[in-house]
Amino acid sequence: MFKKILFATSASPACDNAAKVSFDLAQKNNAKLYTLHVLGVPSRGFSTTVTDLRTGEEETVDADYRDWVMEELSTTYATQLAEYDNTALELGVGVPATEILRFARKENVDLIVMGANTRDDDPESARSRSIVGRTMEKVARLAKCPVLIVNRPCTTCWKLFSNIVYCTDFSPAADNAFEFAKTTAEEIGAKLNIFHAFDMSSSKMGLFPSQSDIERQLESAQKKIDERYVSKLASYDNYDVEIWEGTPYVEILKFAREKQADLIIMAHHTADVPVEDAELGSTIEQVVVRSACPVASVSRA
Repeated sequence: MFKKILFATSASPACDNAAKVSFDLAQKNNAKLYTLHVLGVPSRGFSTTVTDLRTGEEETVDADYRDWVMEELSTTYATQLAEYDNTALELGVGVPATEILRFARKENVDLIVMGANTRDDDPESARSRSIVGRTMEKVARLAKCPVLIVNRPCTTCWKLFSNIVYCTDFSPAADNAFEFAKTTAEEIGAKLNIFHAFDMSSSKMGLFPSQSDIERQLESAQKKIDERYVSKLASYDNYDVEIWEGTPYVEILKFAREKQADLIIMAHHTADVPVEDAELGSTIEQVVVRSACPVASVSRA
């Protein structure tokens, strides 16, 4: 399914879970795996001095420094590298999101894998949630391929892949995400759970929909799912459709837990705006921070 995978890492413990998924996925697909670490941002202009993203200290990017960082990467991922050798360790200098996107475009990768956090923080902390809107948000917003975000250990991901939860809000971006979910499920024979949460939290001025209003909304959502998604599944019958009402991110997490999902696939934003102007929506951000399995953000088919 994947021929080229890019694992973008800060080489910190916060990326260990993403590393495991990256190497497992590359091995399963016999894919080329690029492990990219961005050294830091140049201190000024054409300076060879960078501010190291891990230590915050200024370093001169010469051959010795590059060799030292490369040795650190080799040591950090020594176990994985010993088990799978179709890999390449790469270094970049600059703004992390820019360098990740540039490298992905140059090598025409099929998938980018990242940790949700750049540091080993409590995933429930406010600081951790704010990190989701930085490098990862920019990469998810502009990448031409799906971005797989791994926030916690996943013992059943990919090698024992069985359950995909695809979430839709019926936006054009969500339709693109469906194509990725459909292809993934069909190629590996996974169960595809198509899910929509009717947003009950958007009621204004304290007015909430009546039961009949909710039932009409659910019926409308079912028709949209049948027309947009089920009609495209053809002979693939390993799927299910469910529609719940409530706060979307809460219902998505509950549904994924109930289905023992290995992967959640969502559009990278919920607003119907051009990809270049979109920001990571609050729903997917909340799901990324709290999900027990990886979350794939898709902005283009």
